[in-house]
Amino acid sequence: MTKRDPFKYFKTSPEIIRLAVMLYVRFPLSLRNVEDLLHERGIDISHESVRFWWNRFGPMFASEIRMKRAERLRSGPQWYWHLDEMFVKINGERHYLWRAVDQEGEVLESYVTKTRDKKAALKFLKKTMKRYGRPHVFVTDKLRSYSAALREVGAVDRQETGRWLNNRAENSHLPFRRRERAMQRFRRMRSLQMFASVHASVFNHFNSERSFSPRANFKKNRAAALDEWRQLGAA
Repeated sequence: MTKRDPFKYFKTSPEIIRLAVMLYVRFPLSLRNVEDLLHERGIDISHESVRFWWNRFGPMFASEIRMKRAERLRSGPQWYWHLDEMFVKINGERHYLWRAVDQEGEVLESYVTKTRDKKAALKFLKKTMKRYGRPHVFVTDKLRSYSAALREVGAVDRQETGRWLNNRAENSHLPFRRRERAMQRFRRMRSLQMFASVHASVFNHFNSERSFSPRANFKKNRAAALDEWRQLGAA
């Protein structure tokens, strides 16, 4: 069965659409910043076009990336998951963005709730384990909701808490915080959930941990990630 071309009725080339979505999601740029950067390359578009493209194609690209990476992660052992929640304000009201990160810094799941009780933690855990399986160790902070939720799923003996143990999750919040400031916060839970999911997938795709590999290997990984990005959504 032939795959439907998602760019069929768009006058702009798929290459430009992919570039605009990548710039907006990956880097802390505003819609007008992306418009200006593309204008310097001789591409004349409106910032509203960038908004439409990211809303239309961002989730699709992220889903394609997530599907490939989830298959790879499920096939190997899951040693450590670092679980943490961060505070996000929506129209002045505090919400919680739950995030799961593996031992290599891969963002596994992002989930937005209004509370951070046992019910929210349990839903977040079940959603993550359904996609990736169960790890050997859950590293969390001392929030009691985690232990209650882990007891519910029969994994409380796998929980580890302690000072500095969860730095991996704390550090993984930084790219999202920079992007959040550039967007001047969020106005709806739905938009926060969508952007957090898309941002996590794009961050995972281009995150090659340059400080842990020689320059030559980093350049190869970066080129491979860009080549794979240019194939997203291809019919």
